[in-house]
Amino acid sequence: MTDKYAVIGNPIAHSKSPIIHKAFAEQTGEDISYEAILAPLDGFEVTIKSLIAQGYKGANVTVPFKFEALNLVYPSNRALDEVAVNTLRFLGDEIRGDSTDGTGLIRDIQQNLGVTISDKRVLLLGAGGAAQSVLHPLLNQVPNSLVIANRTIDKVQSMVKKILANRAFLLSANAFDDMADAQFDIIINATSTGLTDTALPIPSTIFAKNCLA
Repeated sequence: MTDKYAVIGNPIAHSKSPIIHKAFAEQTGEDISYEAILAPLDGFEVTIKSLIAQGYKGANVTVPFKFEALNLVYPSNRALDEVAVNTLRFLGDEIRGDSTDGTGLIRDIQQNLGVTISDKRVLLLGAGGAAQSVLHPLLNQVPNSLVIANRTIDKVQSMVKKILANRAFLLSANAFDDMADAQFDIIINATSTGLTDTALPIPSTIFAKNCLA
């Protein structure tokens, strides 16, 4: 019997997850279906319940539902640390939640690209679910510094304050237009601009020599 899975978001047409998971299934011999589902902005929980009723085995979660998903699941320790969920497993009426964004990002940077994060100057753009998901894994690599920049400074200052209350890392918050004198070795875009091809208002001078961005 074919196991049914989906990725849920709003917007969702941009998602390559169905293509990627189809390829994974073919490589591993798994019999699955995987589709992209557009959930109403106020209808994420209803969408999840509908999938469970239809016999789906699980789902991935993308913009803008990663924070909301955390409130619907029995979260893994990793999801609790990252305060976001992108992976759901349906076990009867129980939903297990995990966050794999950070682990995947670190593996891509260090193993696939061969770039170490330790002692690097890192810039994380954005303060939403994607940024929250990768923040702890990045800090665990002990960068030289980690700056979080966002259009609205209040949101990113709240993120930084929570981290600094528990961990003594060189972590700071900036607005996009307040980085003219800074340079970074690694720049990670965790904003939603990639969905619309919108340019971010950041100065070109922030890219250090051999910067990974």
